[in-house]
Amino acid sequence: MQAWIGHLGATPENLDPAALRRQLSRGTIPDVLAQTARTHPDSTLTIEEATITYADLRARAARAASVLAEHGVVHGERVVISAPTSMAFVVAYLAGLRLGAVMVLTNPGFTTSELNRVVDRCDPVIVLTDDQLARTTSVPVFRMDDLIEATESAAEHPPVGLDSRDVALLAFTSGTTGLPKGVPLTHGQLLASIRSAMLAWRWNSQDILVHALPLFHQHGLSGIHVSLLAGSKAGVLARFDPDRLLETIARTQATVMFAVPSIHQRLVALDREQLAPLRRLRLATSGSAPLSATLARAYFEKVGMMPLERYGLTETGLNVSNNYEGERTVGAVGYPLPGVEVALTDVRGHPVEVGTEGEIVLRGPQVFDGYLDDPAATDAAFWPGQWFRTGDLGRWDDEGLLIISGRLKELVITGGMNVVPTEVERVIEQLPGVREAAVAGLPSERWGEEVATWVVARAGQQVSSEQILAHCLDHLAAYKCPKRVFFLDQLPRNAMGKVTRNQLVPSSRA
Repeated sequence: MQAWIGHLGATPENLDPAALRRQLSRGTIPDVLAQTARTHPDSTLTIEEATITYADLRARAARAASVLAEHGVVHGERVVISAPTSMAFVVAYLAGLRLGAVMVLTNPGFTTSELNRVVDRCDPVIVLTDDQLARTTSVPVFRMDDLIEATESAAEHPPVGLDSRDVALLAFTSGTTGLPKGVPLTHGQLLASIRSAMLAWRWNSQDILVHALPLFHQHGLSGIHVSLLAGSKAGVLARFDPDRLLETIARTQATVMFAVPSIHQRLVALDREQLAPLRRLRLATSGSAPLSATLARAYFEKVGMMPLERYGLTETGLNVSNNYEGERTVGAVGYPLPGVEVALTDVRGHPVEVGTEGEIVLRGPQVFDGYLDDPAATDAAFWPGQWFRTGDLGRWDDEGLLIISGRLKELVITGGMNVVPTEVERVIEQLPGVREAAVAGLPSERWGEEVATWVVARAGQQVSSEQILAHCLDHLAAYKCPKRVFFLDQLPRNAMGKVTRNQLVPSSRA
């Protein structure tokens, strides 16, 4: 937190960390919407072609809450939304929160069986969907169009007494290394995550946010939360298209863009002249997946600024951010955000020496309390003192910046030696013919595991297994070098562009 003290107008002597944490987590999301509807009634949210003022959004959500209440939604019940990004999605989300419901936001691309698995896990009272057909048969289904139509003639539902400690959202981990786990997040935890980033990024009511991230994911949803907290305008696209995103940034005179590395990758592939709207932004962030040094430099060369990389998890919201002002360090995710404590520990939970790699652990007002119906996983996830074990490996550089070096669970242990996949990936991606690479372990009778890589070649270029292996031997110890190389047209990814390594190993058997 020391890195942000100057930005908060405080000094180490007068800053009370406990008071700051209380301020960050105060209130509820319905409180925030009501306050913003009073203070910034004419500020707007635009999703695709639909625009609404915050005053009208509050009223519409209050009427939609009455409709949901008629369908059995009450305080503490769970409501699943399985629908694409739309204004109806936001209205339904805020309506459920007004009733004190726990919202469960799922990928609309899920198959019926995938959706039913979520339903079985969370036992909702209703599923809201845009589908013409019922997506699930185990609980009542209500079409979003029918909800919005019924809202037009409904009266406003009165506010329900809520507390910042009430659960607002039941999220699920990405499951890139195993089965997804349920993550209950309270109103206070969600708001603390956003407020800490707002402090670090100097957010105010004059900002205009644009993004093309799905609202079922916390990254996209955070754009709604931050805009409501600040009373600032926002424009959200239902799907990413480079030309439409750039046109929207230019037309709205946006000041901030939220994005993921795969979006930045598509943007920097365009001509420099086409990227003029990006040069008008005061801030472009990158998160949900690692930002490679190659991509960061390419973005800087074409746009003139470095994307601000930040670090967060489903269980903890936003935790660490690169500098808003001054130079940004390629390969580092930055400093702990206001109210967040970060440490590095060994396998026993003991602090490691400065410069030594360790597991990233953290605590703060945005950190969740435990996994859904899984006390064993919860116990394993925390060290004494409420330190959450992220499962990520990192180290501090000489400037106090956090550098993430890999995932603890993704370590390849070959012949008793630990190999961090990201280290090998960075070396392979230095080859001119390689667009991207992923590394994981394959079972080996001799080594226990052997290092393998899955490579996507650049369009119009060729690269061979022999070139990759020779390049690795020039830059890495022999035990870190891949013993097997597979070529793919694209790497498997989740909805936010993060490589799903648990799908790589089966592909080696195809």
